Amino acid sequence: MYANPVIDTQSTIARYVRTYSVGDLPGASYIQLPYGNTRPAGSLANNPTDTGIGDLTLVTALWPYANKQTRTYFAVGGYLIAPTGGYSSQRAFNVSENRYRMDLQIGFQAPITDRIDGMIAVDTMWFGGNGQCGVACPPSGSTLATTSLNQKPLTNTQLGPIYRINDIFTVGASYIYAAGGATSINNVYQNNVVNTQRFLLSGQAHTALGRFSLQYGRDMEIKNGFIQTRVLAVRFMTYF
Repeated sequence: MYANPVIDTQSTIARYVRTYSVGDLPGASYIQLPYGNTRPAGSLANNPTDTGIGDLTLVTALWPYANKQTRTYFAVGGYLIAPTGGYSSQRAFNVSENRYRMDLQIGFQAPITDRIDGMIAVDTMWFGGNGQCGVACPPSGSTLATTSLNQKPLTNTQLGPIYRINDIFTVGASYIYAAGGATSINNVYQNNVVNTQRFLLSGQAHTALGRFSLQYGRDMEIKNGFIQTRVLAVRFMTYF
């Protein structure tokens, strides 16, 4: 149907993080709000672009076990994503998904050698319904605001090494496998279970100004949906 579909997305994310302790357990919470645009191109170029504020994310994480001396950590976290961004049922591509999402994650990190740690994390996301899916919901192509979208939970498994070059620089590589997430449109099952494999390369620099990080990745293999050909993220975090 689409000979050369292209979707370019760019966003700037403001995030406020607070660390604390719950009893003897270290914890962290953050709130983030993106601003960006979604621009269809290629065979999708006839679709309108969207620019504006995205969906608000609230996150809280606790470390039931954290030992800096042995570099061993076990963490649990919860995410809530609220549909605060602009949305139109007349657009196929929006900066907001117009639905609530909730994610629960567990992660474990431990040393493999003096400078290499191993990391594994598993999370599952649950989706609220979008009762105004409209033109974003094929195959109906409906422009009616009453077109509804529902989605099954989606599970991601991520693992890989983390290499500490020195006290300032750290690099890592991750393999990510996503499965699940089949959708129903107006209660009609779409038989589109997600089965995606991707990689992510990352680097961090801890400086007196703050923490700089760079990430690059892409999908290696997908089943159903668009392929993510390039992900590039640059982040800066400072403490005050």
